[in-house]
Amino acid sequence: MRKDLHDLVAFLAVAREGSFTRAAAKLDTTQSALSHTIRKLEARLGVRLLARTTRSVSTTEAGQRLVTRIGPMFDDIETELTGLSSFREKPAGAIRISTSVHAVEAVLQPMLATFLPLYPDIQVEVSANNELVDIVAERYDFGIRLGEQVGNGMIAVRVGPDFRMMVVAAPSYFDDHPRPAMPQDLTAHNCINIRLPTYGTLFPWEFEKDGREIKVRVDGQLTLNSTAHILRAALDGLGLAWVPEDMAAAHIEAGELVPVLEDWCTPFPGYHLYYPNRRHTSSALTLFVDALRYRGLA
Repeated sequence: MRKDLHDLVAFLAVAREGSFTRAAAKLDTTQSALSHTIRKLEARLGVRLLARTTRSVSTTEAGQRLVTRIGPMFDDIETELTGLSSFREKPAGAIRISTSVHAVEAVLQPMLATFLPLYPDIQVEVSANNELVDIVAERYDFGIRLGEQVGNGMIAVRVGPDFRMMVVAAPSYFDDHPRPAMPQDLTAHNCINIRLPTYGTLFPWEFEKDGREIKVRVDGQLTLNSTAHILRAALDGLGLAWVPEDMAAAHIEAGELVPVLEDWCTPFPGYHLYYPNRRHTSSALTLFVDALRYRGLA
């Protein structure tokens, strides 16, 4: 029975990671040993659980049924074991977070600078990218995204103030171009586009004024997938950029960037930490949520 449990844990790791290499690293074993374990499990059960090619690994119909049936059970066991850390004198455990690059800089790093030294037995792993992921399927403890991006059924905790996007350009850009007076005027400008992996297509610039919402699909010579790189391009005079206000503020104050369409750039709900509704949480998770909670609201 104990061997079966060990083999099932190995199978779940491969099925969820979709890779023997990544699963072996996660289980701290070798790829060959893990492959041998899976072959023995399949032989013992008399069915193929995984379909292997030279480039990928996926579950067969039988394998997917096994993942669906036993996966939640093993998750519950892991949750219960993690919950036992609350009985320790010192909070301890690992916390995995999926978030965006900007959220790391805006809300997470300032908090970690004081949080981590207070709790040396807590480890925090941050995966920062602009792609929305299923934090349950990918086994993250938390996600941090803008309020409008938080999925249904999640517990959400506000961790940042209202958020605003700004349209900016270097003063040199306006030497040769008129300042746009309306969002629709952007179609005649050289705009620095952003492509987000979750959406695939170029992301439209969104505006609102007096309850009127406008989305503009802009055009230009340059497309990037990082707001930091977009800001740098705007500073270089390569076009109009649509970036978070906090990233542009110091450059606006220094006269390096000029804001336009400010009355169309309306604040919206800022960053939220979110997580699935679990029956138990460890003291480490509870402390982390409380430390990151935004307290600037009246």
